[in-house]
Amino acid sequence: MKPFVSRYLLLATLSLVLTACQTSPADYAADAGPDAWQQLETNIASSELATAEDQLVKLQAQAPQDPRLTEAQRQLAEAYLQRSQVMLQKGDVNAAATALGRARVLMPQAPALTGGVNGAIAQARKSELEKAEAALKAAEARPKALVLDPNASVSAVPLKMYSAPQLRAQMHDIATDVVHYQCDVIIQVAQPGEYRRLEALLKQRVSEQLPEMQLKVGRRVVHGQPTQVVLIPRR
Repeated sequence: MKPFVSRYLLLATLSLVLTACQTSPADYAADAGPDAWQQLETNIASSELATAEDQLVKLQAQAPQDPRLTEAQRQLAEAYLQRSQVMLQKGDVNAAATALGRARVLMPQAPALTGGVNGAIAQARKSELEKAEAALKAAEARPKALVLDPNASVSAVPLKMYSAPQLRAQMHDIATDVVHYQCDVIIQVAQPGEYRRLEALLKQRVSEQLPEMQLKVGRRVVHGQPTQVVLIPRR
């Protein structure tokens, strides 16, 4: 009897040890909290990726052996990669690069998955640089503005009506800017009778610089306000 009892006790003890060593996903879930995994999936699905990444880090610390970690990490990486593609389509290259960086951190063993987006981002940055250089060259090639502000959508130039020589000089400078910046023009006068003379002066000087330009001049009468030329650059 004694050998039988001993053998039975040995088997019972071994069974208890094996049971203690076996851990199911439910056991991991208990360690990490019953709703932690569900909340992680919800945040990934709703594009709350930064929050999801924080949750993933916590779960990795709480249940480092849980087999669900690998799948969650893959899903989060794919979500970041998808965000990168969307941001790139919207033209936000910086946001696309940031999302791609997070995807790379989450799946460093699969560089091929991020290669296509990385190439597209590099091409977009190159295109942005080329556009900036072209704009800079165009700005450098364009003559300096004489009376208008090139960075403003509208510039108002008060006219020196009291001095004929100064008025003619002003009209020459205004015409130069009109030609170079392809401006729409509005002449604002205090008295309706002033408009025709000023329109004729401006058109004459524009024609001297660019005969083929068909200048259309708008009129605005504002009593009690100084006479001025309003310039609206088209480019």
